Amino acid sequence: MRPAVVARYVGLALLLNAIFLCISAGVSFVYRDAAFTPLLLSAVTAFIVGVFPFIFVPPEIEINTREGYLIVLLGWCVSCLFGMLPYILYGGAFSISNAWFESVSGYTTTGASILNDVEALPHGLLFWRSATHWIGGVGVVAFTLLVLPSVGSAKIRLSRTQTSVKHEDANYSTQKIVRVILRVYVGLTVTLTALLWVAGMSLFDAVNHAFSTIATGGFSTRNASIMYYNSPLIEAILVVFMVISGINFGLLYVSIVKRVTPLLNSPVVRYFVGSIAVGILLTTVSLISSGGYSSWLQAFREAAFQLTSIATTTGFAAASNASWPSFAVVLSFFFMLQCGCAGSTSGGIKADRVLIFYKAFVANIRKMLHPNAIVSVRLRGISMDESVVSAASLYIVLYMLVAFIVALLILSTGSDLMTSFSAAVSTLGNVGPGYGKIYSLGSYSDFSVFAKIACTVSMLVGRLEIYGVLMFFYYRYWK
Repeated sequence: MRPAVVARYVGLALLLNAIFLCISAGVSFVYRDAAFTPLLLSAVTAFIVGVFPFIFVPPEIEINTREGYLIVLLGWCVSCLFGMLPYILYGGAFSISNAWFESVSGYTTTGASILNDVEALPHGLLFWRSATHWIGGVGVVAFTLLVLPSVGSAKIRLSRTQTSVKHEDANYSTQKIVRVILRVYVGLTVTLTALLWVAGMSLFDAVNHAFSTIATGGFSTRNASIMYYNSPLIEAILVVFMVISGINFGLLYVSIVKRVTPLLNSPVVRYFVGSIAVGILLTTVSLISSGGYSSWLQAFREAAFQLTSIATTTGFAAASNASWPSFAVVLSFFFMLQCGCAGSTSGGIKADRVLIFYKAFVANIRKMLHPNAIVSVRLRGISMDESVVSAASLYIVLYMLVAFIVALLILSTGSDLMTSFSAAVSTLGNVGPGYGKIYSLGSYSDFSVFAKIACTVSMLVGRLEIYGVLMFFYYRYWK
């Protein structure tokens, strides 16, 4: 392990954060608000700390896997630490614990907030909140890879530790994975910004909501989130882009840019989109049956937006889910656990693993019925390696265990069962809102300091897919 090499790469991540802090300061300057000085001081601090190892540590073409894991983990943690500086310097509702919570929630694209009055923040700080989503969506370290002087194994090893399971349909070189992600990422952001602007949002709101949507984050510039606009057109546009952002970005690149493989040829995409469609239908029926909705169209509109927002871990709100019937609540918990596809900006278990687990379950039933038969788990006609199936199943069990532990920690602070359980599932899956006190239009402001820290740890663990954090604690096996 070479600490100097790790410091250099983490420093590059800080330099990228400094760039976005400068842009945020520029926004603050244009609007002449009170966030200019906090943002500028934070940008200068991040630049100085980030440039120091970059200057004095020579570039290394080769980094090993252990260093790659540590760079990813430290890249996230250090970025979150420096990301909280503008909040602390600004003051107001931002105590140290609240600033840390807001920063981690931003970078991990969770979208949970301790703010009860978002609109009271100056424009520069609102932009910075959304910018942390946009940076975190593609990954701080993934951004860093673009400016690395080498294109050798350093890129390969870091990209493998930062991205999720590589999609079997996305036949692109590992060395190009980050460029692929950014081309799609930037293209979707620009397109969505233009559409939201045309649909009626101000340019400032359009940019901020595009940042949050493509990153599947959830920070909004309005207290009522998307409900503020009361626009079916805006909601429809966001539903489409939330679903797109929940799909593997490599597959999107291959399908949209190179036009090689249609999206719906992927069994994972078919399952992901199909499960959301079925979920919307069942939620609509549940909402109508509850008697609180005057028409099927009203129930469908709310179900479509809210369920898609949850299933993709975006966390926007176009209505309050505080009075949802029990059936709709329990159904939404499934999507809070599953979330989007591997290789997307979504968190959660991932639809890929759920589909593999289901196919393994069916294969096991068939094997029990026909003991002498050779039964394999197949995805798109290709037999999957047993180690992949075992890894997917093990991860699901581990994920549920971590969610259980986080729920117990929050419960120990005095929160009610629904709030505690939904907060654990929501933060681990980087979803944002939940139920109870943290319903779709609520906040985490009433949580104790200990509960907020537990939630932020849960966000980081979920964003790094558990193993990225566990690897750090098994450092004694690194030698």
